Amino acid sequence: MNRVRRDKNSQRTVWLLIFVAVSIFVIIFFAARGRFSAPVSSQAVTGALAPFQRAVSWAGYQVNGVTSAIWELVSAYYQNELLKNEVVQLRQQNLTAAEYAAENERLRNLLGYKQTASQFDLMAAQVIGREQATWTSMIVVNRGSSDGVARNMPVVTEKGLVGVVTEVSPNAAKVQLVLDPRCSVGTLIQRPESRVAGIVQGNIEDALTPNMINIPKNSDVVEGDIIITSGFGGIFPKGIMVGKVRSLHDDGGGLLEVAVVEPAVDFQRLEDVLIITASREAPPAALTPPPQTPGTETDKDGNFIKAEGSEK
Repeated sequence: MNRVRRDKNSQRTVWLLIFVAVSIFVIIFFAARGRFSAPVSSQAVTGALAPFQRAVSWAGYQVNGVTSAIWELVSAYYQNELLKNEVVQLRQQNLTAAEYAAENERLRNLLGYKQTASQFDLMAAQVIGREQATWTSMIVVNRGSSDGVARNMPVVTEKGLVGVVTEVSPNAAKVQLVLDPRCSVGTLIQRPESRVAGIVQGNIEDALTPNMINIPKNSDVVEGDIIITSGFGGIFPKGIMVGKVRSLHDDGGGLLEVAVVEPAVDFQRLEDVLIITASREAPPAALTPPPQTPGTETDKDGNFIKAEGSEK
């Protein structure tokens, strides 16, 4: 019996709550439309509705806060993606600009050398290939027979001698570097007090450091001496920078010395070169005849010139 009564009381409570909720909804609805005039005072209505208004306001505030937070997260995500793309683009632009600047500097140096070395006809070329097996002995450039390149043409940079063209195809050519042990370059010491001649060849034991051989023992060669091409052999024109003497040692036989050469060209960073397609040696200066002693003057044929009044 008690259980039945409790169930009835519970049902009554539920229906009472439903009735109150419906009544409040009806009051709010008609009050909003202006079709219902509450029989109770405004203060009573306000007091009855205040908890519901606070609940609705709190719920709306929470929903608005969550919505704003989600929107901020989405906006931050897209802004972050845009910034990442801008960073990638700026890095690529910076890399491209740096590459252009480096290329411009190299070409400016080559152009300066081309204007200075007026005795040579020079053709600019780019290094397009290097093989692992021949890294220190051979390069491939993007100029060939269609550009006028031929075998045995010297190759240089603004810093010095690179090598010589050994193979030519229509659009490319192979250049043998001075680092190759098979390459021999006639050279001499530039210092006026020395002018010792020798041959620069690649070093099998140290691929990046060639040797100057056939130097007579006790010759006037010291560390730091500049080495230039001698012009002997007819391939390399005279006066091209090859390198400088790093050290000296005996060749093992006791009669000759070997100079270890520090190349003028950085072969590890070789990108652009100049091919010498023609060479014109500078003409020697005109000879000025010495002044002649009075009474012994001669003409251009060597005949003595008689002074006026010497014959009567």
